[in-house]
Amino acid sequence: MPGAGKSTVGVLLAKLSGLAFNDTDLAIQTAANATLQEIVDSRGYLALRAIEEEILLAVPLAGAVVATGGSVVYSEAIMQRLRAAGPVVYLKVGLAALERRVAAAPNRGIACDAGDSFATVYEERTPLYERYADIIVDAQSGDSQQVANRIMARLATV
Repeated sequence: MPGAGKSTVGVLLAKLSGLAFNDTDLAIQTAANATLQEIVDSRGYLALRAIEEEILLAVPLAGAVVATGGSVVYSEAIMQRLRAAGPVVYLKVGLAALERRVAAAPNRGIACDAGDSFATVYEERTPLYERYADIIVDAQSGDSQQVANRIMARLATV
């Protein structure tokens, strides 16, 4: 979900593991020459999801920590590719904490219907995140470094 810490934790995890870091939201913005919010505003959330799928089916995954957008779970093709490349980690954060985090950074370009509330998106996506995750990590308690350390500890047992 937006606000879970994917980009922040991803950079730290890449440093801890010695891997490259790839933030696919940045790749989407570069390819579209627009922010995620601008894509949603001008072309709609389904266009953002289509661009996301195109990028994630093409971007190199080997030897990298990949931070994806939260809507990747709507694409079976993306999720199968991610799972084949390595363990998929779900950063689990409760709805109230996510709402606080997202409120601090509005206009995040969430790929959802304009009529959907953040809570609706959370309720819809959470079962998908859990279904595709190889590892589920508490990303609500502690700071980003602690979350990255938790992931490293879990990866050592996979």
